[in-house]
Amino acid sequence: MDLMNAIVALTNFVLIPGIAYGSQLAIGALGVTMVYGILRFSNFAHGDTMAFGTMITILATWGLQAAGITAGPLPTALLALPIGIAATAILVLTTDRLVYRFYREVRAKPVILVIVSIGVMFVMNGIVRFVIGPDDQNFADGERFLVTAREFKAWSGLEEGLAIKSTQVLTVVTAVIVVALLFWFLNRTRTGKSMRAYSDNEDLALLSGINPERVVLVTWLIVAALATVAGVLYGLDKSFKPFTYFQLLLPIFAAAIVGGLGSPLGAIAGGFVIAFSEVFVTYAWKKVLAYSLPEPLEPSGLVQLLSTDYKFAVSFIILLVVLLFRPTGLFRGKSV
Repeated sequence: MDLMNAIVALTNFVLIPGIAYGSQLAIGALGVTMVYGILRFSNFAHGDTMAFGTMITILATWGLQAAGITAGPLPTALLALPIGIAATAILVLTTDRLVYRFYREVRAKPVILVIVSIGVMFVMNGIVRFVIGPDDQNFADGERFLVTAREFKAWSGLEEGLAIKSTQVLTVVTAVIVVALLFWFLNRTRTGKSMRAYSDNEDLALLSGINPERVVLVTWLIVAALATVAGVLYGLDKSFKPFTYFQLLLPIFAAAIVGGLGSPLGAIAGGFVIAFSEVFVTYAWKKVLAYSLPEPLEPSGLVQLLSTDYKFAVSFIILLVVLLFRPTGLFRGKSV
């Protein structure tokens, strides 16, 4: 019985949150790896692009709620999501036309584009803070839990309860759909194949008659959709705060680099590696060990390797290790 309680506690506080967080990082890392693989620069504005898309979705959600329009048991944000994606697409396409396009035409070095993207990041961050404010914004509605701890205890007879939030299930289901659609698009459609060819060899792709401006346009549209979806899912699961999305840039980049920059499959794997690393290191293992070990060996402390305040340090350490020993990542993407 104690072993079952340990398994339930592990599932409740490590496995389910890790899977949900990993799905959010994976979608975010896919956007980073798309820009790096096709447009050939590291987009440091990606975290704030997520924040912008989420902000627009929140404002649209509030508008729908004020009009009495909801999605029933599902979050109303799902109805507002297309508005957020459309607004983010306009933002990134405008930014590309006004900023990135010039540096692309003069064939500026990637490091120049990185510096430019940092400037764009600060501008986007300022816009989001000015419009919606710097504080937490909770916009989740609908059913909060699919399974509550009390219901699980009554059903199982165990001392430990299992709670599954609806946003966690929504995150995983949405991530599966988004990844499936993206891989289908890249591998089965003519435009997707053109993008892959452009990524592999730009000069040869141009000689083959591929329109580079169309490739750039579609890439930014996909990135806008991925950024908005990732940002909204994270905001629904936790809460929305502009500075948090600025901080998310580190684990997202770590996920993309660990998996292999330029590799969509690597971005997904990297997202789960980073997520579970953060959760494992910052979780207080006292409860699980108390159930698992004999009473004389039960720990007296929390058995927490690192405070949750320092969870992003885990991403930083993993990022350093990968850059030192395997810069192409797990799936041999482009070297950083």
